[in-house]
Amino acid sequence: MTDEQGTPTPVDGIDTGTPHSARVWNYWLGGKDNYEVDRRLGATMEELYPQIIDIARASRAFQARAVRYLAGEAGIRQFLDLGTGLPTANATHEVAQDVEPTARIVYVDHDPIVLAHARALLTSRPEGRTDYVHADLRDAKTVLREAARTLDLDKPVAVMVLSTLGHVADSGEAAALLSSYLDELPAGSYLMQCDTIGTPETEAGSEEYASGGAMPYISRPKEIMATFADGLELVEPGFGSISLWRPEEPVVGEPVDQWGFVAAKR
Repeated sequence: MTDEQGTPTPVDGIDTGTPHSARVWNYWLGGKDNYEVDRRLGATMEELYPQIIDIARASRAFQARAVRYLAGEAGIRQFLDLGTGLPTANATHEVAQDVEPTARIVYVDHDPIVLAHARALLTSRPEGRTDYVHADLRDAKTVLREAARTLDLDKPVAVMVLSTLGHVADSGEAAALLSSYLDELPAGSYLMQCDTIGTPETEAGSEEYASGGAMPYISRPKEIMATFADGLELVEPGFGSISLWRPEEPVVGEPVDQWGFVAAKR
């Protein structure tokens, strides 16, 4: 919700005095669902690590390209978007249903600020369906039970975990989290995943981000991130910078330091 000047108005129960990862990300994407405290941290991060704006935008573009691939060439009709964040243009349901109007999408987040904006995620073409599950994505049992109101979990599902696992500090726990979903889904399901790789610049950025008061977000060595696809069949071009994952236009500049993949369960 915003006032007449386009500034978001406070929502009951939401802390507007502490930087918030979803709102900072929204600021980097050029959105209006953020507060001064988020903009200050976002601007500081941009000065320290200018590529962060490119990463935020590249992540959204990767998501759209991958969803179009899954809904089109791969024939996926069901999407489970974990760690949804604030609604933005080209949301999963918009992209998927533009390709396949019957697509069904379930968004998952446990953040009160996302819940406050969830209505924007619940629009759908009449042939398809969308839903929002307010739950912690670490609780796969609850998430899958609630998602089953909208998705048929006996049929393939694309699980999306984008720019989210950096909030899970332990890599073993992060890998187990992904398995807790994929293990419960049938062959033909997919995992779409991306996060920022560890470099001196991204690690310095992570430290500044945490010191600014936001929920810590770590970057991992790409060798560890690659293991999140173990046991799955990578879709070409495999694991690498998301800038280089099936780009629709020539890549200008250096590929971003966020890497990811789309992989199938066989």
